[in-house]
Amino acid sequence: MGKKAAIIRGDGIGPEIVDAMLHVLKSCNTQTELILCEAGSEQWEKHGGETYIPDSTMKILESSDAGFKGPTTTIPKPNSPRSVAVTLRQKFDLYANIRPIRTYKRITPDRTLDFVCFREATEGLYTGIEFKVSDDAAIAIRKITRQGSSRFINSALDWAKKYHMNKMVAITKRNILKVTDGIFWEEVEKVAKANPGISIEELYIDNMTQQLVIKPEQFNGSVLISTNLFMDIISELASGIIGSIGLVYSANMGDRFAMFEAAHGSAPSFKGLNKVNPTAAILSGAWMVEYLGETHIKDAIFAATDQVINEGKYVTFDIGGSATTKQMTDAIVEIAKQKLRK
Repeated sequence: MGKKAAIIRGDGIGPEIVDAMLHVLKSCNTQTELILCEAGSEQWEKHGGETYIPDSTMKILESSDAGFKGPTTTIPKPNSPRSVAVTLRQKFDLYANIRPIRTYKRITPDRTLDFVCFREATEGLYTGIEFKVSDDAAIAIRKITRQGSSRFINSALDWAKKYHMNKMVAITKRNILKVTDGIFWEEVEKVAKANPGISIEELYIDNMTQQLVIKPEQFNGSVLISTNLFMDIISELASGIIGSIGLVYSANMGDRFAMFEAAHGSAPSFKGLNKVNPTAAILSGAWMVEYLGETHIKDAIFAATDQVINEGKYVTFDIGGSATTKQMTDAIVEIAKQKLRK
């Protein structure tokens, strides 16, 4: 039996970039069965309900080997549903959110970066435990557990070993959040003791943001690890340094399921304009089929995307070109197909 992947098209620019990703995978003759489904605020505004994810979509996800989520809009009002990403991370226990950060020669000729951001994705402030203590005050709970920290840190260690990276940088605010970040750091220290070949450094979140702006190269070859909110911020900052968040692909991984997505949002103001960068979605899709066993397709798509971006002839506005989404996608398709024929 072939592998199955549930594909959520999402909101805003989601359907356009998901279609671009599907076009690339199908052109590369993927054997993964790609099943389209809906989730997000646009379908919720039409159909209502308690959640942005219809039951029919959840059933497809539950019977699939992996998922791909197009960007979805989360309405920032107290009574609107929880975000699609947070819901799925918690439902499938996708505790590691992974964003590789790497530069392209044409976009940042004076800077070469290659590191990975690992974000714990089921705990911290994103558990969504908030309550009012009066009409004028509210409290949010930052939940950190030893078990949650341990499995997350060990998944980052596995990545470091697989890709021959010898350094982990833990980002905390342990001088202030002594108890919660204390537990997280103790688990980091346990991993360090058991794996003497990996060097461990701790940086406080405020200093880390400064270091990332001043000299990001110092983190090359490192796995950056942190709790949910801190790494959300750090990975976003890193995305900006490489030239465009439209380049950043990501995965949400657990022990039995993985969901892949572009790191950027739904950008509703660009909807239907055929001008947004499809790179992050295409690379996330390529990573998904690698996860499902089609490494040769992932390698061809990554190499083709590198070539298209560095040649600069068919690239979108955010990375210095004037190509449409479709033109950039077609350019990647042609080169990927050539590489697969060799």
